[in-house]
Amino acid sequence: MNVIDLDRRHVWHPFTQAQTAPDAIPITSAKGIHLYAEDGREFLDLISSWWVNLHGHAHPTIAAAIAKQAHTLEQVIFAGFTHQPAAQLAHELVQRLPKGLNRVFFSDDGSTAVEVALKMALQYWRNHGEGQRTRFLAFEGGYHGDTVGAMSAGKGCGFFDTYGSLLFEVGLLPFPETWDGDTEVEAKEQAALVRLDEYLAAHGNTLAAVIMEPLIQGSSGMRMCRPEFLQALAARLRAAGILLIFDEVMTGFGRTGAMFASLKAQVTPDIICLSKGLTAGFLPMSVTVATEAIYAAFLGDSFDRALVHGHSFTANPLGCAAALASLQVFEDEQTLAKLPLIEAWHRQGLATLAAHPMVQRVRVMGTIAAFDVAVADAGYTSPIGAYLKAFFHEHGLLLRPLGNVVYLLPPYCINEQELVQAYSVILSALESLSPI
Repeated sequence: MNVIDLDRRHVWHPFTQAQTAPDAIPITSAKGIHLYAEDGREFLDLISSWWVNLHGHAHPTIAAAIAKQAHTLEQVIFAGFTHQPAAQLAHELVQRLPKGLNRVFFSDDGSTAVEVALKMALQYWRNHGEGQRTRFLAFEGGYHGDTVGAMSAGKGCGFFDTYGSLLFEVGLLPFPETWDGDTEVEAKEQAALVRLDEYLAAHGNTLAAVIMEPLIQGSSGMRMCRPEFLQALAARLRAAGILLIFDEVMTGFGRTGAMFASLKAQVTPDIICLSKGLTAGFLPMSVTVATEAIYAAFLGDSFDRALVHGHSFTANPLGCAAALASLQVFEDEQTLAKLPLIEAWHRQGLATLAAHPMVQRVRVMGTIAAFDVAVADAGYTSPIGAYLKAFFHEHGLLLRPLGNVVYLLPPYCINEQELVQAYSVILSALESLSPI
């Protein structure tokens, strides 16, 4: 039985309506930015395989590090034990994160990193004798993962209406999204800050933390905001004594042009969540990193002050080895120095697209570029997304529009010719829309 038959019979795919979706495409291998399908087709992976791949597929440095680690220690319980890869990775991350974030808690993926952050914030206040601080505040359009706490924090993205009965209450602030040529951004930022002030006045003494995706909301359509807004937000929260959580699951490890969005924005949160690019796409792993003040609140003589949370594969040595190797690749290949080039190539490509009558809200930050396709039926379920995805597949591109939003988020090994090719196909896709 071939892979498609086996897949049809047994596999349940994510974010897919199996009754109407075409058969999944079997991929047999990958190298750099290229994916190779069983039927001989090649695809340029322009979304980093759901935003996880940093340096290109099958990078030899990372593959070798995992293989070497597998012959030494593949897994050990992390409660009461430790190992060199985990301790070294925690150290290396702290050296690169904003100063003050220095306590690393390991878990499995972006959703669990967020769950840990929410539990840290809630218990931090309880351990300080302020158990009334049970509220969380998030942003409209924010997405933080698919577990219950993460869905609650991300209810503003609109994906989770089916599970409303499971979710706890979270307040929502407007997100001042912006784009190239936006003349109203300052007014939108001020309106959001006024809403924050009103919320703090009404609920500040019961608020535990504010959580947000800094600079770019990914799943709701690569919606971008300015560093100035994050700075104003953080200043208000510091003055009010409220914790700030940054969900950098997508924005971390260079996507915004800096190693972390928090560094680009010059804002240090109390807690930061990292995953996706952490292991450069090789293995599932995440971390939640907190300040020393957060960590200290959990110290004491009784177990009930401890953070009672864990995963079977916490700090898995193979994942740690992959993450350490990825950080080494950043140094060896001077990866951060390449990122401005990718941004410049994006801007060149988008300059051509911007003149098309169906292109709106062009936006770029670091290695991420996006625009809206002007259609009457916009949003995540817009049929234009399925049409464009199929068109891109036919022309050798792995692009997965978020409804009517087309975005590119490539691995850092991409070259100018490959991006030029991608933008040429995108322009052809736009030209094909007129008969629809």
